[in-house]
Amino acid sequence: AQKTVDAIVEDISVYKRTIHIDLDEMRKADGYEKWREQESKAIGDLVQKRLTKLQNPKACGSAKRLLCRLNKGCGYGCQIHHATYCLIMAYGTRRTMVLHSKGWRYAAGGWETVFKPVSNSCVEETGGTRATWSGNDDGADVLEVPIIDSIQPRPKYLPLAVPKDLSERLIRLVGDPALWWISQAIRFLMRPQPEIQQYLAKAEKDMDFKRPVVGVHVRRTDKIGTEADFHSIEEYMEFVDDYFAKLELQTPGVKRRVYLATDDPKLLGEARQKYPHYQFYGDSQVAKTASLGNRYTSESLRGIILDIHMLSKCDFLSCTFSSQVCRMAYEIMQLSHVDASKRFQSLDDIYYFGGQKDHSQVAAYDHTARGASEMDVRKGDILGIAGNHWDGYSKGVNRRTGKQGLYPSFKAVEKVDVVEFPPYEDDDD
Repeated sequence: AQKTVDAIVEDISVYKRTIHIDLDEMRKADGYEKWREQESKAIGDLVQKRLTKLQNPKACGSAKRLLCRLNKGCGYGCQIHHATYCLIMAYGTRRTMVLHSKGWRYAAGGWETVFKPVSNSCVEETGGTRATWSGNDDGADVLEVPIIDSIQPRPKYLPLAVPKDLSERLIRLVGDPALWWISQAIRFLMRPQPEIQQYLAKAEKDMDFKRPVVGVHVRRTDKIGTEADFHSIEEYMEFVDDYFAKLELQTPGVKRRVYLATDDPKLLGEARQKYPHYQFYGDSQVAKTASLGNRYTSESLRGIILDIHMLSKCDFLSCTFSSQVCRMAYEIMQLSHVDASKRFQSLDDIYYFGGQKDHSQVAAYDHTARGASEMDVRKGDILGIAGNHWDGYSKGVNRRTGKQGLYPSFKAVEKVDVVEFPPYEDDDD
């Protein structure tokens, strides 16, 4: 009987993979692929142009500014996300972001030792009136914002908000407009200095990085037992196997490659031993510098920048979204594709931006609870999603009834949080 069950499971898996292949082929055959690529580039370029103009005012002294301090007490990914939140707030309040980063725990020289300046013309916040965010600060010349976790009252611009003037085009184009918008803010911020750019290019060349490849990020040293559970390499590789099994149907004999990023120096050897038919990219030295004792050295910084860069260049990610590094790689991955919102499997959390507003879905179908753990849902109900159990069910709260419980994930779709941001004139000066 067990053999029969295993055979049925395998048949269903193959059936699912062939459906995905058919859907991909239909998309390619609909004649709009070129338009999608052009539209994606056009909206991205538009946002970058607006950010560049906002960040480089003609007269800094008279420009409204937003002060952001890069001193949040957390790891690298979390700090980059802090700067991302600041830039989104600057865009939402039409202020030039001034980033204070001297003495940064990852690079004492500050942001500019690694990335290009966030402004070429406005780097000081001196002069004029000052205020700390209170929700009613339009008059202040310089506005300082606290960390996203403690900002009160909560600004409407916070993720997962999407600017209204871009929303229609984005909803038509991508599966997750909020993710796309966040990735554009990161694109503007994380422009590497030439030295870092050369380091990344050399590392990629030295490892002979080729596609197709799946990125696996395994977080061990500082999160286990606090923010995340322990996951074995087998749990990550299950989704890697599934990804390549789908590719195998299209390209028999496809080379199976994995970029393995981890802070556990022993894991690369273990993975190569357990999965000899895979080619693993990775560096045990990077893993050593990512472990707790070496986390704030310049080698560690280069290592984490390399890992995020390489993970973002992969075709698919298998990781834990409780980790900032994996979420950031997923965000940057969006910049290499028209829509990469489905190119991941998380072993724990759904995608989120730390400190975000409530994340809501809309019920697409009715659902009648089949037990005490489930909840009734009517088509059109707004559901506050707490998490996806990755077993076909998600957990959340029905805002209409106030009840909490499980509901089938396929019966709900994302509710895009469309927000009116200030207008930007897209002229050519």
